[in-house]
Amino acid sequence: MNSKDDLDSLSSPLRGREVCVSGQALWQWRTAACQQAIAAQVPVEEVDWLLQDLAGLDRLSLRLETFKDRDVIWLARSLSDLTLLWQRRLQERVPVQYLTGVAPWRHFALNVSPAVLIPRPETESLIDLAIAAACPTPDPPYPAPLTYSQWADLGTGSGAIAIGLAMAFPAATVHAVDRSAAALAIARANAQQLKLTDRIQFYEGSWLQPLATLKGQLSGVVSNPPYIPTAMIPTLQPEVAQHEPHLALDGGADGLNCIRHLVATAPDYLQPGGVWLIEMMAGQASTVAALLQEQGSYCQIQIYPDLAGIDRFALAYRR
Repeated sequence: MNSKDDLDSLSSPLRGREVCVSGQALWQWRTAACQQAIAAQVPVEEVDWLLQDLAGLDRLSLRLETFKDRDVIWLARSLSDLTLLWQRRLQERVPVQYLTGVAPWRHFALNVSPAVLIPRPETESLIDLAIAAACPTPDPPYPAPLTYSQWADLGTGSGAIAIGLAMAFPAATVHAVDRSAAALAIARANAQQLKLTDRIQFYEGSWLQPLATLKGQLSGVVSNPPYIPTAMIPTLQPEVAQHEPHLALDGGADGLNCIRHLVATAPDYLQPGGVWLIEMMAGQASTVAALLQEQGSYCQIQIYPDLAGIDRFALAYRR
């Protein structure tokens, strides 16, 4: 099991139950897998994550171990396949989300593969910040658009942000852009699965380039761009450095190449009062704020922390 094709043949969401095992056999497998996780310093809860997807078990039955008394449990894969998947997690440090083909995000689940970055919980805050930025206030930050009806998600990857925006703004159209055709295929599948294809439009290309016909019309530009300095990528956890797409990680020598580009180009596309909102790396906040200030087209520049208190998000409005 060394090739990507081998991984793809095993890692997919639960589509149909194919193999039955006894609850006792699965309990023994889970017990051994938990011990292996501890020894390999992998979060033990990932064992249950795998079983929720591939055995259809719920969290309560796993936590209480009531499933072990069942005569029959139907698995999407055989126990031997399950063992192969788990060994890839332990030995090759393949993220469990790639093994199951699913990543939970906000209140829905997304299909993922090694073609896309795994959406992180902290990135969910981008949607909350976009909602707050679009809410009318007694003292608006600058002449705001009458409606927040045209959003762009740049570097959409799995489509997580685009889908989050579409759900948060039911009357809006979301324009999702990515350079990777493989990523866009996954994003389209996620939008279709969540019945949002009528409100999310997908474009293959670099940043705002495919949206030339929308200059001056966008209500908001949102992005989780590559922001890791190139030299730092090999030092990241092996789950990230060895398996997630470097196209979605590498922000150039100082990690700010893509952010600089978005600062410079977004004003041509945003309407007055439009929102500019990105995620960034710890330690980049002051530089990003300075870039926005120096560009001259932004006002009300704000920095927001993530749940850990780290300055993670930059928000500004188009003058």
